[in-house]
Amino acid sequence: MFRIALASLRHRASAFVAAFFALFLGAALVMSFGSLLDTGTSPALDADSAETLSIMGGVVGGWSLLLVGFAAVTTTALGVRRRAREIALLKSAGAVPGQITRMILTEVLLLAVVAGTLAVPIGFFGGRLLLGLIQDSGQVSPDVAHVFGPAALGQGFGITLVSAAGAAVLAARGASRMRVVESMAEAEAPPARLTVRRAVSGVLLLAAAATMFTLTLVLGPDLGIEAQALAGYIDILVAIALACFAPALVRLLRVPGSTASAHLARGNLRARSGHLSSALAPVVLFLGMAVGTLVLQDVDARFHAGMLPEEGAELVKTLNYVITGMVGAFLCILLVNTLATSTAARRREFAMLRLAGATPGQLLRMVALESSALALAGTALGLLAASATVLPFSYARTDTWLPHFSPAFPLLATALTLTVTLATPLLITRHLLRRPPITATSL
Repeated sequence: MFRIALASLRHRASAFVAAFFALFLGAALVMSFGSLLDTGTSPALDADSAETLSIMGGVVGGWSLLLVGFAAVTTTALGVRRRAREIALLKSAGAVPGQITRMILTEVLLLAVVAGTLAVPIGFFGGRLLLGLIQDSGQVSPDVAHVFGPAALGQGFGITLVSAAGAAVLAARGASRMRVVESMAEAEAPPARLTVRRAVSGVLLLAAAATMFTLTLVLGPDLGIEAQALAGYIDILVAIALACFAPALVRLLRVPGSTASAHLARGNLRARSGHLSSALAPVVLFLGMAVGTLVLQDVDARFHAGMLPEEGAELVKTLNYVITGMVGAFLCILLVNTLATSTAARRREFAMLRLAGATPGQLLRMVALESSALALAGTALGLLAASATVLPFSYARTDTWLPHFSPAFPLLATALTLTVTLATPLLITRHLLRRPPITATSL
């Protein structure tokens, strides 16, 4: 199976692009903040600087563990789904479930090793940038030298490999257990089922979010940046929990209108909910994390107004926004990556519809309607996830549930989410429709 895995990586590279970029960017993000932990353990470092660096590295490092794991699972599942026909052919040739699992695990681990290796220089320079900003804000002595060592490399490769292995096992488990006929059907119209495992996982994640919600309320008033760490986990956990329930949520979406495009879109929301539920999850996570963390920074800056010199307060605010921007950029790329991959996987569907008489204009309008439904649902759920973070943090800091904050950044994040969710599928669909439909139906 090792040789087959290498052959798949060479000849079916497009199926692995999404997973590779998710692992590469995730490793770079984790290494950047992991280097702060290395720097914080320098022998000559003063206690205050060491504590600040450890908190900074630990806070975002914890967030990254969840985000990279989620990104790996989502993109790996999409890649395996795109190869359902290939897996069906391997089964028909005599491959057993264990061989299929080992093949997929080998492929994804090879990707993770390459992605982690290429991420090392990005993580190094990212860590230096972060340390410089922390020093400029006055929270760490300016003579502290940046260290990129075992914590950065260990976290970067460790989280990347563990996330990749877990994602591969989960994706391979479902694919390897299907019979050949079921695998072929999965390639044509993958269903989305709210399984017991997904439902239980969603409930457990919501319970964990409720725990963080309570801890933020109880401990938040006496904590510094640790309060943001606790609150920041809430929107991540809620967003991933909603992703577990995505198959059921997609089936609740409605598309108005009586045109052929509207009819096709409604049918796809039911019959092809597998692709669409995979696209909904990163929309919720990106918007929830972006709005939640941006409002947290604004609330915290207002809370500490007057406690720091004006110049120092501005530098701290800039540092916080840079950290939020790095995490947000990773999630935005994940969103584009997932939407592009899930749309590209519908190549055969579009070709078959064209051969059945649908025009390119009708298909573009169909995708626009589907994307609009996903964008609106993802926006509503993302803002719900953000609220779960903002409300307890606001109460902990200001004794009021409804904080005062600038609406500019949340509105910008919402507008960006809607634009990306609508534009990405349309651009990919337009590209796919340029090919003759008869060639797109080939294996």
